[in-house]
Amino acid sequence: MGKVKKQRKKVNRISRTQHGKKLNGQTLRSAVKWAVQGKMFSGLKIHANTTWKLTELIVLSMIWVWSDNKTLTGAFDEANLWTIRLLGRSILGTFQGLMGALVTWTKPVVPLMQRRFHELMEEWGGAHFRFRRWVPMAVDGSRVSVPRTRPNEAAFCAKNYGHGNTAKYRKPKRGKKKRSRRASKKPAPQRPQIWTTLLWHMGLKMPWGWRTGASDSSERKHFQEILEEEEFPENTLFCCDAGFVGYDLWKTMIDRGHHFLIRVGGNVDLLQELGYYSGETDGIVYLWPKQMAMAKQPPLVLRLIKIQIGKAEIVLVTNVLSNSRMTAKQAKILYKMRWGVEVQFRTLKQTFERRMLRSRTPNRALVELDWSLLGLWLIQLFAIKEQIDLGHLPERCSVGLAINVIRDTFQRSFERPDRGEDLYSRLGDAVKDRYIRKKSKQGRYQPDKGRRPSCGKPIIIQATEEHKKWLQKYLESVV
Repeated sequence: MGKVKKQRKKVNRISRTQHGKKLNGQTLRSAVKWAVQGKMFSGLKIHANTTWKLTELIVLSMIWVWSDNKTLTGAFDEANLWTIRLLGRSILGTFQGLMGALVTWTKPVVPLMQRRFHELMEEWGGAHFRFRRWVPMAVDGSRVSVPRTRPNEAAFCAKNYGHGNTAKYRKPKRGKKKRSRRASKKPAPQRPQIWTTLLWHMGLKMPWGWRTGASDSSERKHFQEILEEEEFPENTLFCCDAGFVGYDLWKTMIDRGHHFLIRVGGNVDLLQELGYYSGETDGIVYLWPKQMAMAKQPPLVLRLIKIQIGKAEIVLVTNVLSNSRMTAKQAKILYKMRWGVEVQFRTLKQTFERRMLRSRTPNRALVELDWSLLGLWLIQLFAIKEQIDLGHLPERCSVGLAINVIRDTFQRSFERPDRGEDLYSRLGDAVKDRYIRKKSKQGRYQPDKGRRPSCGKPIIIQATEEHKKWLQKYLESVV
């Protein structure tokens, strides 16, 4: 392993020396080609009349999403001019041509690119790819807004928004006279938003995969689709918050050989002392809803872990039953690392300026989001690769600085950088300052948000005789 690391460092030193003599644009193009290779798409056949290759389409698309131009057409014009000057020709002459190509090719191309990025993460991530034996993945969801057009509203708004019995405008206020019909105005339609369920590598602090859908999509359903359709490294550990609970979801992970660490609250009922697991100890509990027991489905054997973060006691469950494989201390570290997925969403929306997408039709909005996520992921991959080689930890990577380095390199494509100012050197230096905060970031004045919601504690009950009868019937059915 030491020889491999030394060879990689030597290759990187030679690479930086060579790229210091190239134009910025040539270096940027070489960086993309390092991550995106033509052989990845050998199984995809494009029409014989097509004048461009898939690798060229990807280079153009990356420059397009990296541009800080405020309009989609303006960003395309910059990317198109870049390809004309650097490659000597226009890959796709019009913005409409680019969008048409992306709508056609995004679905088959994105999974291949994700698979390639996974390989690079494992190859260059070193010791950060795993935490102890685990490949740690956080899962969470968030919404990204799109323009309020009729097609976007039809595709992304919740169909029953404002029509339920609990809608606020339907409830008369206590102690006040009934409002007139004129005063009881219905709220404006819900803003169209795309729900994104993101898998995020907790060690390398970058995306792993995602699913998208309408604003009322189920993140649990998205996650279950990912589990059923995709492959993961050995000993993958999914770390989730209290929204990712349920017998079907947990059983899917167990059946596919994965592991999980999930916070549980008052929406989860657990059993103890059922007598199903031979190594039953004080920490062993079971998830076995009544309908699953009556359908002769097996109880899920879990271990309960209680941790203290600040003043809050947090209850976690895991299917890692041995304390030697995962201690309570390690579980606490992993759960705290999970918070980084929230920072990733903030980076996408605020730093990378994708809080509001700009596409006015659903197909193009989904394409814009997919390529924005890929473009941001590739920037992080470039930066982490250089910084790990220099001995920096992934958590020290400043994604904002890395984005600025890429954009500046793109804008100064036809300049030859000075020594130490090339793309790779600047990405290696894109790290956070080592300062110690002396004051709280919290503002002096805070809005009164009322009682903060809490997921509560799980309901743990003693297994009854009825549970044991169901267990006996289940054991008889599997003999």
